[in-house]
Amino acid sequence: MVELEFVQGIAYFVITILLVVFLYSYIFSMYKRQRSGEQDYERYANLALKDNLTDEPIEKRMK
Repeated sequence: MVELEFVQGIAYFVITILLVVFLYSYIFSMYKRQRSGEQDYERYANLALKDNLTDEPIEKRMK
């Protein structure tokens, strides 16, 4: 039983490290897109304030 607990501990550690790496890479990619001007996330921050049906859309829909 000790071996099973050891393997579970190692698996938990590896999965935690992988999730942290994925999280930080996603945060970095968002920061890089915001900084280069490719995406403006501050416009999306106003979604909570401007969510009526009569409000202007944030982006035009591509058909």
